[in-house]
Amino acid sequence: MSISKQKVIANYLPNTTEPGTKADAFAPSNIALCKYWGKRDVELNLPINASLSISLGELGSHTTLSESDRGQDQVYLNNELLSLDSPFARKVIGFIDLFRRDLKQPVQVRTVNNIPTAAGLASSASGFAALTLAIDKFYRFDLALDHLSAFARMGSGSASRSLYQGFVEWHKGSREDGMDSCAERLALEWPGFRIGLLKVATGEKKVDSRSGMQRTVESAALYSAWPQQAANDLVAIKRAIQQQDLECLGQTAEQNALSMHATMIASWPPLLYWQPESVAAMHRVWELRASGVPVYLTMDAGPNLKLLFQHADEMQVRDAFPELVDADIVAPFG
Repeated sequence: MSISKQKVIANYLPNTTEPGTKADAFAPSNIALCKYWGKRDVELNLPINASLSISLGELGSHTTLSESDRGQDQVYLNNELLSLDSPFARKVIGFIDLFRRDLKQPVQVRTVNNIPTAAGLASSASGFAALTLAIDKFYRFDLALDHLSAFARMGSGSASRSLYQGFVEWHKGSREDGMDSCAERLALEWPGFRIGLLKVATGEKKVDSRSGMQRTVESAALYSAWPQQAANDLVAIKRAIQQQDLECLGQTAEQNALSMHATMIASWPPLLYWQPESVAAMHRVWELRASGVPVYLTMDAGPNLKLLFQHADEMQVRDAFPELVDADIVAPFG
């Protein structure tokens, strides 16, 4: 039987939670190059496989946590006051309750995403990472970053990686309480590395990642091969980053993403996040690569593509994908 989130978190907090005043935090969105797909523990969001991501610099979530002056909790998303019965508000308040426990202080939460919410661009990852950092400041816990990463994971698995900039590895861990399942930043930079955010659809997904993941694990026979492939891919991608080998990184990341989506498609009922425009964009990537331009793709649980390439090839990528505007090209290392 799984240990509850409340029990795990309680082991690392002071005996009582002191009232807070105001705190601000930002966390970047991240794109997994080696994907996380499947849980060994649903309650604690413990992954079946380790993963590795690249953060998106200034694209992400900014969260402000303050005392509410209305006598009740308030949750704002992109400056819109939400009903406390809305799915987003319930998740946010439920997460805060893990830390304030019996403290009767109502709070106001304001989250602003400068990326589309729930469209396969990892807004939940940056959102829960920013919320975790704000909670730590608001209640003056001053917790270690690896502990905060483990706690953010309980809100959204990929949030464990969004506490950091750059290349980030999320260790799957082995402990029952999951506290060794946290992320750390790799001490590696790649100044010429670029990511192109190709937005096919920015509406909310019909099937959220959590539900889709569970469906895949429970019903896709292809899934049995996934953990070992992901482990092998992680090794290859880390080596490619060390050597700044785009061909190795791109090929491995692209096959990793398409293999993950293959397990979804093999689920029942079938789970297909792609839109016709997604497939058309894939063919454009492959045609461009066949012409000699080294560009690769990856996709999270959504219809949008992320293009992986080097700064030297940016103009050719822009010519092939004129819908990419300046804000869609991310240089993670400046």
